[in-house]
Amino acid sequence: MVQATIHFPRGFLWGTATSAHQVEGNNTNNDWYRWEQQEGRIINGHTSGLACDWWGGRWKEDFDRAAKAGQNAHRLSVEWSRIQPAPDRWDEDALDHYRMMLRGLRERGMTAMVTLHHFTNPIWLEEQGGWENEAVIPHFEKFTCIVVEALKEYTTLWCTLNEPNGYLAVSYALGLWPPGKKDIKLSFQVTTNQVRAHAAAYRAIHRIQPEARVGIAFHYRSMVPSHPAFPLDHWARGIQHRLLNETFPRALVDGILRFPFKRVKVPEAANTQDYFGLNYYTRVRVAFDLRVPGQLFGRQFFPAGADVSSKGYNANEPEGFFEAMKWGLQFKIPIIITENGIEDAEDTIRPRYIAQHIQQMWRGVNFNWQVKGYFHWTLVDNFEWERGWNHRFGLWELDEKTQIRRKRPSADLYAEICRENGLSTEMIQKYCPEVMQKMFPV
Repeated sequence: MVQATIHFPRGFLWGTATSAHQVEGNNTNNDWYRWEQQEGRIINGHTSGLACDWWGGRWKEDFDRAAKAGQNAHRLSVEWSRIQPAPDRWDEDALDHYRMMLRGLRERGMTAMVTLHHFTNPIWLEEQGGWENEAVIPHFEKFTCIVVEALKEYTTLWCTLNEPNGYLAVSYALGLWPPGKKDIKLSFQVTTNQVRAHAAAYRAIHRIQPEARVGIAFHYRSMVPSHPAFPLDHWARGIQHRLLNETFPRALVDGILRFPFKRVKVPEAANTQDYFGLNYYTRVRVAFDLRVPGQLFGRQFFPAGADVSSKGYNANEPEGFFEAMKWGLQFKIPIIITENGIEDAEDTIRPRYIAQHIQQMWRGVNFNWQVKGYFHWTLVDNFEWERGWNHRFGLWELDEKTQIRRKRPSADLYAEICRENGLSTEMIQKYCPEVMQKMFPV
């Protein structure tokens, strides 16, 4: 039997990722709180409620769990509506709360990555038109300055926007998130404002903290044509890939937004990333289909026999992860895996998902790809947006009614990986022997 251990470079970041609205609880002053109160918006009528009760202090026990499990980093976000509850008011108590959390990470020997915008907007901003109104750009720049001044003692690693392409697709194409519009043309305006806001924030952070590393967390959706020999499948896959995967990040390289049938110059956005934050979950097949104009005539699906989660939302496609990292090399900056995970309440797929994806990441590192860290999504089950409490991504199970946490087997696997700074065949035999032959063929 093969026995081996694959190791990562010294100083590699191992952690988990979270977002404010999904874990803090009682976020009642943002657009998502309003959205949750509307009938039919969230599966089973769920609301975030207490979430994981981090605002009530349970971040301490969860950080303890992460540190004990060998994690040396954590990615979290700050909630704009707490820090700036009204256009003319800043809440120092909220800033103190975040200082305390970041101090808590430092005391546990963990590096903090702070995300400034993770999908939620203050109600006052939404009432001004949100990201559709170019006034959001100076608002976001000011917010960034306040946060960075307050927290710069505790971190140098910043993420301006989380998944701007995902936000645009779900909020402005599918209409499943606030503001619930189905207007692709309007999404181009929002994209332009987000690119300009990122650029303004990038420069503001470096003015305040020259040594900072600043980027975005970008959702890469791996896509392959359903029938490689069918030109229309290639066309459908190509247009979806360009619009979802290419438009935003390329603008941060050369300052040009390439929309269908037009280009918008945003020169201030050129060269405004110090690292590339990559979120990867799954890979899909794309088939040309006239019945789905809202999806640009490309129907996405998993093939028969795919290793799909019980909810059918993600499939275990580790080769797509390797492809995503290879695609990210075009930006010629270090890569940090800012999210990777699968919804799996029974924890039957997650162990092999983690092992196989980390093996693919190691392959990239051995090609001398500058991959510097990995943040698993997520530490504890949290409120998963329009899917409510129906999808469970946590290494730790959460009973949201009692706030009791229960460790899943994959938490132990990830802990062994973090402590070893690598993955061994012994771990695979222990937690997911079913993929041993596939990962280490004899």
